[in-house]
Amino acid sequence: MDGRCQQAWPECQRYTMEDENKGTGSGMTVGIDRLFSGGTVLCDGAMGTMLYSSGVFINRCYDELNVTQPETVRAVHQQYLQAGAEVIETNTFGANAFRLEHYGLREKVREFNLAGAAIARQTVEAMLEKQGSEAFVAGAVGSLGVRLAPLGKVTLEDARAAFAEQIAALAEGGVDLLIGETMMSVDEAEQAVLAAREVAPQLKIAVMMTVNEDGNCLDGTSPEEAAERLTAIGADAVGCNCSSGPAIVLSVIERMRKVTKLPLVAMPNAGLPTSIEGRHIYLTTPEYMASFTRKAVRAGANWVGGCCGTTPAHIRAMRGALRALEAQGSAEATAEAAAPAAELVSEHRVEPKPLRERSKIGQMVADGEFVTMVEIVPPKGFDCAKEINGARFLKERGVHAINIPDSPRASARMSNQTLCVQVQQQVGIETILHYTCRDRNVLSIQSDLLGAASIGLKNILCLTGDPPKMGNYPNATAVFDVDAIGLTNIVQGLNHGLDIGKNPIGGSTGFTISVAANPGVSDIDNEVRRFEYKVAAGAEFCITQPVFDLRLLEVFLRRIEGFRIPVIAGIWPLTSLRNAEFMRNDLKLSVPEEIFTRMGAANGKEAAFAEGLKIAREMLESVRSAVQGVQVSAPFNKFTAATEVLGLNEVTV
Repeated sequence: MDGRCQQAWPECQRYTMEDENKGTGSGMTVGIDRLFSGGTVLCDGAMGTMLYSSGVFINRCYDELNVTQPETVRAVHQQYLQAGAEVIETNTFGANAFRLEHYGLREKVREFNLAGAAIARQTVEAMLEKQGSEAFVAGAVGSLGVRLAPLGKVTLEDARAAFAEQIAALAEGGVDLLIGETMMSVDEAEQAVLAAREVAPQLKIAVMMTVNEDGNCLDGTSPEEAAERLTAIGADAVGCNCSSGPAIVLSVIERMRKVTKLPLVAMPNAGLPTSIEGRHIYLTTPEYMASFTRKAVRAGANWVGGCCGTTPAHIRAMRGALRALEAQGSAEATAEAAAPAAELVSEHRVEPKPLRERSKIGQMVADGEFVTMVEIVPPKGFDCAKEINGARFLKERGVHAINIPDSPRASARMSNQTLCVQVQQQVGIETILHYTCRDRNVLSIQSDLLGAASIGLKNILCLTGDPPKMGNYPNATAVFDVDAIGLTNIVQGLNHGLDIGKNPIGGSTGFTISVAANPGVSDIDNEVRRFEYKVAAGAEFCITQPVFDLRLLEVFLRRIEGFRIPVIAGIWPLTSLRNAEFMRNDLKLSVPEEIFTRMGAANGKEAAFAEGLKIAREMLESVRSAVQGVQVSAPFNKFTAATEVLGLNEVTV
């Protein structure tokens, strides 16, 4: 034991004795009960990721750092507390007999756990003294890292004894509660709960399973069965952590909520790591974790936090998301207190006009006509003459509407709302305003939408938006108070004459509400689930991302039959083989090898462009009978390309 750890030990022992006298630590029953009362709780993120980023080699025993490098561990705790975490976990995930035996440290279980508890406790106490911020210390109890009988040699009794040894040391160190995490099997998780009840019955315990890509525990148990078994055996909270990222953890929480009333805990990885220059890097952004937080809470999660790959930046973004939800909930509660819900709805809620009376596009969608749209991207400067002339060219050839994106791929461009207004005023063709959640909080969203309605913009495409890191200003911040589903709900409310606080706005905004879908996304189950949520929120028609693999579109259309709304297919005429590679590699769209072969066989730029137009026309003819319209992109503002794909080469007006 080095000098730094020797200094920590008296603090740990003194805290434990004072705890008995003052009723703090594990005796903070009132505070702990708050964590399990059904409200939202923000936990910390990854410990190992932060230690690795500080220069600790991945082959080290990280639990040993509690003794050899306590200041390194303390610094991580401090960063998470400063980011807003209400619960921090001790650096003891692997501090059990089986895992420590790999490092020849089997006899150090009690020492490492006591030291880990002391470091976390001291950090929480220091934060309370300096800033008055209350936080709790959770003793981290990880999986044992071995297979239990009958698949392995470790008996249930041996597993329980190993858990009991670790938990007893954590309890002695003064933790406030226990978190069992990354449990590989339900049998193992049950032994952790039983051990806690035996050696530390005063401590509440939350237990999280890890799951595979199918959403089942690694022993094949379904999330529903896992939640039921852990509830029955006496866990105080259950949930899911680690796994392959936020999407799968969200689906597990949704499934667990159906079978248990216990608080649910969701602490996903930041996606899967990518090896970059010899280091394992997690690419999931803080903004995406904030979006996950909102979805998880709406799905029934009470505790949220992060696992591998998450950092204080992710936790800070998640704290912002929780605050936005709390603010929204307060506004709704205030509105409900001011007037009973039934009276509010009957008195102030209005019915918007039928879809066909709200806009020309709404009329065509409602009447089942085939709609043609062309996308025009706003300029990077303030001169939009080229875009205005392009819109005029398209209108003259019979295009029904112009789609105008909102800073696509997080690039800085002219306001698309401004361009929409100029196109409608100068050209006389309807526009569809792409509206993203990336840059605006819920107040700004409402202001923008009310303004859009007042100046005659009637068609809204509700989008989450690309995160800034994808664009040309990667250091810009994002908001994401809501995602596309929440935005659709807001627009639907405005259409019924109510703002986000359920207050009357004087009538209906009269928007037609469209949403996006990506038939080619890798996680089609999640895409279909989100699409169903969008429809339930009020979506009236859909515009897809560019489709190159028509088989994927067919699968998507079959999957949404139970909640189908009119679908307008996105078609993008390719300009070259390099353009096709960009679609697949940068935009992550599914492009069949057949298309690569055809584009690669074209001799020269003009031939490649002609082949791209031919492919787009073929796709249009193939999908025409299955969808209710197409949106064609004009690559590099080549508006003639769009009309050639649509077969609108002659002036019609």
